[in-house]
Amino acid sequence: MYNPQAMEGRKAFRNQWQIEMWQAPAKELPFCCIATWCSPCVSYYLRDRVLYGDMSRYQCCGGFLPCSGHCGESKCPKFCLGMEVCLCFPSSVAATRFLVQDQLNIMNSKCDNGILVFLVALEQLACLFAILACILQNDGLHDAAHALRCLADVVYCSVCACMQVNPLLCGCAAVLMCCCVDVLLC
Repeated sequence: MYNPQAMEGRKAFRNQWQIEMWQAPAKELPFCCIATWCSPCVSYYLRDRVLYGDMSRYQCCGGFLPCSGHCGESKCPKFCLGMEVCLCFPSSVAATRFLVQDQLNIMNSKCDNGILVFLVALEQLACLFAILACILQNDGLHDAAHALRCLADVVYCSVCACMQVNPLLCGCAAVLMCCCVDVLLC
């Protein structure tokens, strides 16, 4: 998902998010709650919005992975998006955010970048501890890896809702209605 060239290109973007991640809970509390409790539904809804309802443009994980476009998603894009948001939720949220950034030339603020760097660093630290615990067969490292993984998951889940607040939203009530309709239609 990480593409250094794309990340470099985003530094030239001049538009800014209407709401920074750290402001999202205060400015869009209802949406953040919905995005926390019904994350896959919100992720599905947002990707559909980013694609302007044209599912023929859908690619798994926003086209950011080498396998994207080669998974048969053109035959059943709605089903594939449903599977993506359920099975690859973090990639789904990140891909949608990247697609919005690329379409609207939106750069992250320094605070947003700090949050994202902390999130990635925590994930990598948990992974490093897990690898060391496996190599050294150390129960203490295994426990530390598990604790770091839990912490990383909690941080990610709290940040995910904030990441999904973006300029394409038409309002929290509409999002809630659309999410409920999507769930009922599934």
